[in-house]
Amino acid sequence: MTRKTSTLPSISSEGGLSQYLREIWQFPILEKEDEYMYAYRLRVKDDVESAHALVTSHLRLVAKIAMGYRGYGLPVSDLMSEGNIGLMKAVKKFDPDRGFRLSTYAIWWIKASITEYVLKSWSMVKMGTVSSQKKLFFSLRRMKSQLKIYDNGELDNAQLSQISEAVGVSEKEVQHMNRRLHSRDLSLNAPISQVEEGAEFQDTLVDERPSPEALVGEREEFGVRSGMLKRALDELPEREKHIFIERRLKDDPVTLEELGTVYGISRERIRQLEVRAFDKIQKLMRAEAFEAAPA
Repeated sequence: MTRKTSTLPSISSEGGLSQYLREIWQFPILEKEDEYMYAYRLRVKDDVESAHALVTSHLRLVAKIAMGYRGYGLPVSDLMSEGNIGLMKAVKKFDPDRGFRLSTYAIWWIKASITEYVLKSWSMVKMGTVSSQKKLFFSLRRMKSQLKIYDNGELDNAQLSQISEAVGVSEKEVQHMNRRLHSRDLSLNAPISQVEEGAEFQDTLVDERPSPEALVGEREEFGVRSGMLKRALDELPEREKHIFIERRLKDDPVTLEELGTVYGISRERIRQLEVRAFDKIQKLMRAEAFEAAPA
C-alpha cells in the first residue's frame, strides 16, 4: 500500500485541540501484519514513509496518555508534543522481531517524555528533590480524587492523615505540596478563610528554605555526586545503563516485566543486569571518590 508522507498534525491556534483530535482520529490503527511490515522497512531500509505510518497510527495513544497529565496546569498542546517526541523515539528503537506490538513498547517512552517535561516545568520539583517528594507530586491529585476530595483549598486533619498514610510521607509534606500545587493558579492575595477577615494565601507561605550558605554547600555536593554518577554511567554497556536508569533513577520505575518485553528476555535476567549495573556504579563511584580524597 502506498502512503503519501506528510508532516504530523499540530494543535493550531485556529482549530485548537478539537481540530487536532479530529485529525489524528483519521489515521487508522494498523493491523499487526501492517505494523510489522512498516517497522521492518524502517529498520532495514530507513524508510521515512513507514516511520510516518507508525507514528501517525499511535498519535491517539499519545493524546490519551497526555490527557492524564492535564491536572498540572500545563498546556495540553505541550504535553502532547512531548508525548509525540517519546513516541518517535520508540518508533526509532522498535524491533518488530521481538514479537510484541509497538503500542506496548511505546507507552513507557511516551510517559517518560511527558513526565520529564512536567518535572522540568514545575520549579519546585527538581532532579535533586528526594524521590518521596516526586512521588507525592504525581500522586496527590490522584489520591484526592480517589478520596473524593474535590476542593482545591486547604486539607483538613482527617484528609491529611488519609493521604499521608496512603502515600507514605508526613502530613506536613502533604500539606506543603497541596499548597504549592494549589498556588500554581492562585493569586497571592486570594482570601483563604471566611472566618479570619483579611487572611490571604500569601500569609500561609512560610519560607522554610535553608540558609544561602547551606544551599551553596548542598549544590556543590549534589554537583559532585551527579558528575560522578554520570561518569560511572558512561562506563556501562548501553543496555545495562538503560536498565539502571529506568529501574533506579526514575521516580516511577519501569517494571522488570516491561523491560523484559523491550529486550526480549526474562524478568529475572533484567533483575540480574540491574544488580550488575548497580554493583559497577558503586565500585566506580567509590574508586573515583578515593582518588579525589586528599592525601
